[in-house]
Amino acid sequence: MILIADGGSTKTNWCELSDEGQRVYFNTQGYNPDFVDTAFIVASLEKDLPEDLKRDEVREIYFYGAGVSSAAKGEVIASAMRQVFPNANRVEVTEDLLAAARALLGHSAGFAAILGTGTNSCIYDGEKITYNVDSLGYFLGDEGSGSFLGKRLLRDYLRGLLPDGLGEALKEEYHLGSRNDILDRLYNQPLPNRFLASFAKFAYDHNNVSYCRQIVVEAFEAFFQNLVANYPDYQNYTFNCIGSVGYNFRDALAQVAGRHGMQLGRIVRSPIDDLVSFHEGKPVA
Repeated sequence: MILIADGGSTKTNWCELSDEGQRVYFNTQGYNPDFVDTAFIVASLEKDLPEDLKRDEVREIYFYGAGVSSAAKGEVIASAMRQVFPNANRVEVTEDLLAAARALLGHSAGFAAILGTGTNSCIYDGEKITYNVDSLGYFLGDEGSGSFLGKRLLRDYLRGLLPDGLGEALKEEYHLGSRNDILDRLYNQPLPNRFLASFAKFAYDHNNVSYCRQIVVEAFEAFFQNLVANYPDYQNYTFNCIGSVGYNFRDALAQVAGRHGMQLGRIVRSPIDDLVSFHEGKPVA
């Protein structure tokens, strides 16, 4: 049995692939090693894995994860996999950006991006990533991501800059407390990037409000200006993207990409189906 996982900062999508080629999908929490350690991952998996998953029959694990920026970061996740699946003789942990490229492009060269909780992007030659402009994470960058949108919404909320009625709606829907409560959640509690990204849904649910439409366009504009436009000959590629933010706001994404001379290619919410096909040696959609 093989397990293939696409791990974002918020959620991990899994596929159990049997020797007969049957697929079983399930989800767990996200495991970004910038924010969680091996013990956290083990405890989460012990709680969230399906009860009928035969762990002792898992021989290979391919885990693609957000925050896997080095071998040491990957080992945080790999160590957890070996503890939970002791009979796995092959555990490969690599960055989620390679998952996006493989799922979007297969073995074809092109441009691939992630627009979800965080942001990433690359030029891919059909086998490996050849060029990457560092997104710098949610503190310094991640333009266009859910956390970037959430930061804008919360900042305007705390400064009283939201349009009439929108601040009250945000407070009610997210049960927001005082300014100090919000800052404590961001600076002193775990997974602040996930907390920020949760507000992207508010922008989507209130997309009929011009303010919400505008901040999405501005977020994508920042993504293109600060990241995409720094790739050599980027206009020679189509824009291919994985992630809920890119997928949910694809109309705005098409608008901004067009202004920068790029046409949309494949825009996919989750890479897991195509990623499994890649590992089976089948063409992606």
